[in-house]
Amino acid sequence: MASQNMPQADQFWSPEFTYEEREDGTVYMRQAGDLPDHLPLLADYLDKWADEAPDRTWIARRGNDGDWVRVCYGEARDKARAAGAALLEMGLGADRPLLILSENSLEHAILGIACAYAGIPYAPISPAYSLVSKGAEKARGIVETLNPGAIFADDGAIFADALAVLASGDCKVINARNHVADAVAFGDLVRHAPEGIEAARASLTPETVVKYLFTSGSTGSPKAVINTNRMICAMQAMVRDCYRFLETEPPVVLNWAPWNHTAAGNKISYLVLTNGGTYYIDDGRPVPGEFDETLRNLREIPCTWYFNVPIGYDMLIKELEKDADLAKAFYSKLNMLFYAGAGMAQHTWDQLMQIGKDVTGHDVLLATGLGATETAPFALAWTELEKTAGNLGVPSRGLTMKLVPSDGKLELRLKGPSITPGYYGDPAKTAEVFDEEGFYCMGDALRPADPDDYSRGFFFDGRVAENFKLSTGTWVSVGSVRAKLVDAMEGLVRDAVIVGENQSQLGALLWLSQTAHQMAPDELNQALAERVSAAAKAATGSASRVRRVRLLAHEPSLDRGEVTEKGSLNQRALRTHNSDEIAQMYQSDDGVFIA
Repeated sequence: MASQNMPQADQFWSPEFTYEEREDGTVYMRQAGDLPDHLPLLADYLDKWADEAPDRTWIARRGNDGDWVRVCYGEARDKARAAGAALLEMGLGADRPLLILSENSLEHAILGIACAYAGIPYAPISPAYSLVSKGAEKARGIVETLNPGAIFADDGAIFADALAVLASGDCKVINARNHVADAVAFGDLVRHAPEGIEAARASLTPETVVKYLFTSGSTGSPKAVINTNRMICAMQAMVRDCYRFLETEPPVVLNWAPWNHTAAGNKISYLVLTNGGTYYIDDGRPVPGEFDETLRNLREIPCTWYFNVPIGYDMLIKELEKDADLAKAFYSKLNMLFYAGAGMAQHTWDQLMQIGKDVTGHDVLLATGLGATETAPFALAWTELEKTAGNLGVPSRGLTMKLVPSDGKLELRLKGPSITPGYYGDPAKTAEVFDEEGFYCMGDALRPADPDDYSRGFFFDGRVAENFKLSTGTWVSVGSVRAKLVDAMEGLVRDAVIVGENQSQLGALLWLSQTAHQMAPDELNQALAERVSAAAKAATGSASRVRRVRLLAHEPSLDRGEVTEKGSLNQRALRTHNSDEIAQMYQSDDGVFIA
């Protein structure tokens, strides 16, 4: 029986909470009861499903002929044991990790689980760090931090220049195709005799490091976040406790998001592995020219759990509305939709909810949450049907949430088994992000949906490091102002930088969307003026009313830390690097839309 037909109480959690409030207004919130028992190692889950369902597909990707190339659980364990033994023989280990430069692939997946099986940390990094960053500067910094024993680049031809810069000394290179000189062939690794792997497997503990994930640098330089078996397995136990349908039906996922980021690399990929599900790699992307591949895949693969970013849902909605067969296939086994990466516009939320109800005859859960690379990432989640977007939820079982009053807001801090022990090779940065009670300081502010009942969830209230004051002394919640402004522009802009520190009124720097670029100049200017004015009239005060808007022609820079590899903006860095543009916007009305 498909789990979407299960009663709500059986599909999702029904959490209850305990609270403690201190004299200074700090609140501690925790779910009643302990985190359910769970296997302590990722290797345990691979063994479990290789024993129980050896012929079930673990991961698949379309081959050059268009057919799905599948790796089943039994085959995955065999290849993990062989490759793990080969990597150990090459000198890799706890102090000499594997660095992965390539995007999602079957080879990437197998090397990742081989490392977890052998006790070798690995670090998947954004391909942009090697291919877009000038001189592979970002990747070179990571190599200096980790001192990897080997570097995997799927296609040696594509990464040849980067490898020439990054691989030196006794650091080996592994390629799957188009090998560079002296590279080890991936095919040889998975055919290696698994000698010594049993001893390595037996030495694993919950504290064994699985991977290093580099933060996107939204408020600073990327840091190597330590991810242990304890973190990841506890996080997945929280996921199962929340989404209980995962235990009754092996999840089927189609996903494009990069594994160098914690959302796909930890939450989604291990959601599949730990529950014996199937992960289909989507080579489509939510961008023009590549989304057709996603649609092709969705017509074939009925997902039970689906993730996308808001712009991806905007593109999907258009196709679901005009293609009844696609909509029927998409919702046929779907238990829920999840979005992250950016705030969802209300019109997108309304359309998705309506389409789901029209196709299935009932409401399909659409939800988001809140987490970080340092939280593995699952931390806050929400499973109740809502009429509006944005409820981030409540703390997962096993986590204690600490809300600290700060400049009229509630700063979020977390403690529990899924929190990182720190940053590799950087004890000073590690000390900075933990408070005196050992809570990880998220850097986010939250606003309760109901100030009298915290069990009703929370809304994002800005990054503490991004917020600033107007000249009146009023604090500006940058995150919420940005989200409301972009939503009010109704698809004309891709994103916005909120400015106005020490000014009397707020301003914004905007990037136009593809839709806006296709409009005639006069039509576009009129539309922008109208929507900026409408947004200002709808605002409730000076700290939320954007009065001056200017368009930016140049794109944000990865090397300057203005944008992450997943496309989110570093507001503070962009304000710093565009100080001349901002000053001009306040000194002159030329090129400025004024509300």
